[in-house]
Amino acid sequence: MGKITGFLEFDRKVEQYAPTEERVKHFKEFTLPMKEKELKEQGARCMDCGIPFCHSGCPLGNMIPDFNDAVYRGKWEKAAEILHSTNNFPEFTGRLCPAPCEEACVLGINEDPVSIENIEKNIVETAFDKGWITAQIPEKRSGKTVAVVGSGPAGLAAAQQLNRAGHLVTVFERDEKVGGLLRYGIPDFKMEKHIIDRRLKILEEEGIQFKTNTHVGVDIMADQLKNDFDALILCGGATIRRNLPIEGANLKGVVQAMDFLAQNNRRVDGIQDLGEAILAKGKNVIVIGGGDTGSDCIGTSFRQGAVSVSNFEIMGKGTPERPADQPWPFWPMRLRTSSSHKEGAERFFSISTKKFIGDADGNLSGLVTAEVEWITKPGERPVLKEVQGTEKEWKCELVLLAMGFTGSEMTIADQLGLEIDPRTNIKASVKDYMTNVPGVFVAGDQRRGQSLIVWAISEGRQAAYHIDSYLMGRSNLPLKGEGDLPSL
Repeated sequence: MGKITGFLEFDRKVEQYAPTEERVKHFKEFTLPMKEKELKEQGARCMDCGIPFCHSGCPLGNMIPDFNDAVYRGKWEKAAEILHSTNNFPEFTGRLCPAPCEEACVLGINEDPVSIENIEKNIVETAFDKGWITAQIPEKRSGKTVAVVGSGPAGLAAAQQLNRAGHLVTVFERDEKVGGLLRYGIPDFKMEKHIIDRRLKILEEEGIQFKTNTHVGVDIMADQLKNDFDALILCGGATIRRNLPIEGANLKGVVQAMDFLAQNNRRVDGIQDLGEAILAKGKNVIVIGGGDTGSDCIGTSFRQGAVSVSNFEIMGKGTPERPADQPWPFWPMRLRTSSSHKEGAERFFSISTKKFIGDADGNLSGLVTAEVEWITKPGERPVLKEVQGTEKEWKCELVLLAMGFTGSEMTIADQLGLEIDPRTNIKASVKDYMTNVPGVFVAGDQRRGQSLIVWAISEGRQAAYHIDSYLMGRSNLPLKGEGDLPSL
């Protein structure tokens, strides 16, 4: 695969960023494209490793050495076919995935891994530019109907796969536009929304129907969908936000991250009626939570004109290197620094917020923190302990809570009588993704909990195979690691 000596000849390269002072003035993507020669050299770094652990690192089972080799040889259309054979939407994962495949790259044992994600993004963008990605309309229809609830990556992947099997697919979305988290959770500077729209156009041409502004469980009852369709798959997100139940949590200025991000995305989209504005302009902002959502809040706050942005994380500061107890090829919990962090945020670790402070009018004016430490004992869960004498007061006018999600909304589950697992997800068989109610399936965050976009796409694809088998007695759709060429 690639050039036999490529990993010895070429260093790892990825797309560079536009200067901070330029990119914070707008919400557009800001990566600088690489030359074709550089991309071919990066593909050449994929070594003939014998056992490509990147396959197991990728939830989709992408055939990574194969498309790397095609890029190295300049066979971009072939690379696009290979990539799409296991991944419906590489334009999403090529921008947004944390790349577990790279952490599992054999070259990464003692060198910088192959820049797989960047190669993936450039393959799909080349394919769109060249007009290779077109609608693939099924030759025959089965006559079976499937309702997909939720138009995030899991729902879209399931819908496209089921449509390819010949079923008549309708996707229900409660928001005004299709995309779910991709549209309303991911800032435009990470993925502009025309990226969703161009793929959506293809899905519509393939015959998939979309019904927006339709809240299943409210506008239309879940049992009606079950009666009207031959199969039903639930692909909603994990939308129940984790709160911080401390003094002052109800002050004006203490805001959930997803409320802040979704409103800003709608503002960028030109929507005027947004209700009460949530803006960082002219404010000292503190983001509580050190994950991707927190990072997105940081970048958005700078672009809105925040005076300062601080980021609090209750966990200790990780190391850039792989921890000793998380060996290759497993995903390591190392310190990760995003482009947003580099735009000027100050990060604080092992810190816990004790209370919020407000003025006489109920507006947030500050908060109080304390340093913490994690006490670990063999065979026991770590225990959080406050470090005495470390209380500190911070000035802030906006706090964004980016502490993750605790599960999905249960309205549909209640209406259909679905079982819930101990982690507050909808319970489904690991064998076929079916719930306790025949004909009702679940995939993505509603089945596995808050997770990655790449896992959502994988879940949607896997569930589609089992739905097709349920409807037809067998399926020709691929399971993980099985390509379905051609599939542009």
